[in-house]
Amino acid sequence: MIRVRFIMALEQTLYHVTIEVENTQCKGLELTSRLGINNCRLIDVRRLPEGSVRHLISFPLSEIDKVSGEKLKIHSGSKGSSVLASFKTEGCNLCNTLISKGAFLISGRHVEGYRMIYEFVVPEHEAFKEILSVLESLGFKPRVLSLYKHEPKEGVLTEKQENVLWLALKMGYFDYPRKIGTKELARTLGIVPSTFSEILRGGIRRLLEKYFESRTFRIE
Repeated sequence: MIRVRFIMALEQTLYHVTIEVENTQCKGLELTSRLGINNCRLIDVRRLPEGSVRHLISFPLSEIDKVSGEKLKIHSGSKGSSVLASFKTEGCNLCNTLISKGAFLISGRHVEGYRMIYEFVVPEHEAFKEILSVLESLGFKPRVLSLYKHEPKEGVLTEKQENVLWLALKMGYFDYPRKIGTKELARTLGIVPSTFSEILRGGIRRLLEKYFESRTFRIE
C-alpha cells in the first residue's frame, strides 16, 4: 500500500518536511550511550525497504575496540581517524509512525541529548497533518522547522524524472560515499532497479543536453 502511494507520488506534488523532536526511544541514541564511546555521533537514520531502520554512526578509530561483539557493519567509506558504522533495529514509535502514514524518511540527525532532527517526504498534505497528530498523541511534541512543496519546474525534465532525481539527491544517492544504493532506493520507491536506472539516466541525459546546448558556439 505504502509503495503504491509513492509510485503514484512520483507524478504528484511532494511535500518535504523537517521536524525537531525529543526522542528518548531512539535505538541509535540508546546504543551510542550504552557503548560509552567518546565523540560518537548518530549522523543518519533511515527506513529500509524490508521494514527495518538503519542507523549510521561515526566514532574515532581509537574507540573501535568498544564495539566488539556488537552487530555493526563497518563501511568502506571509513578513513583516517574516523569510522563509519551502521546497524539495524525494529525502529521506534516515531519512525514507525512515519512509515505507517506513507512518509518517506530521508534522514535523522542527532542534535544534543535526545533531540533529533528528522527529514521526510510525504505525497500529500493530509498525511503530514496525520503524522503530527499521531506524534503529539504519543507525547513527542514535534516542532516543525520547515514544510514546503516540491513543485516540478516545467521544461527540461518530465515530472517523474524530476521527482526521482530530487529524491535521489535528498537521500544521498549522489554523495560520496553513497548513503543509499540503486537497489535500495529503487525498492523503497516500489520500482525495479532497471526502471529506476532508466528514469535516472533519462533525466540526467536531458539535463546534460540542455546544459551543453546552451554553451555551444560556432567559430567562423
